[in-house]
Amino acid sequence: MADNSPEHENPEDESTADRPTPEESQESQAEGEEFSPEELRADGAESDHPPADVNLDLILDVPVCVSLRIGSTDIAIRDLVRLVEGSVVALDRESTEPVDVLVNGTLIAHGEIVVVDEKFGVRLTDVVSPAERIRNINQA
Repeated sequence: MADNSPEHENPEDESTADRPTPEESQESQAEGEEFSPEELRADGAESDHPPADVNLDLILDVPVCVSLRIGSTDIAIRDLVRLVEGSVVALDRESTEPVDVLVNGTLIAHGEIVVVDEKFGVRLTDVVSPAERIRNINQA
């Protein structure tokens, strides 16, 4: 015989009643909901290192684009169309300042340009912490 007492009428307790269904979770993700880095971590603490149980082997062979940003400037289209071979465009960065090292458009380090076997390279002088990289992504 079934137990019809009030404590057995609703199998969902209060801890699961407020949780969204899997369908609701997918809908909120599809709406572009943003999360802070703290919300994405289970324990809410920041760390500069991934948890030991994360298996990165699945993504280690994914290619990424590494680029250097040496400076920028704003010019009028009138001046842009007048550029010819030999024209010089002054940038907003001092020649002694480090360049920005970007991976897929995200700042990950600063460095200085070097020459390696007749090709340009970059010597990293300052690496941005993983926590700071995540903050930069959220601000973009």
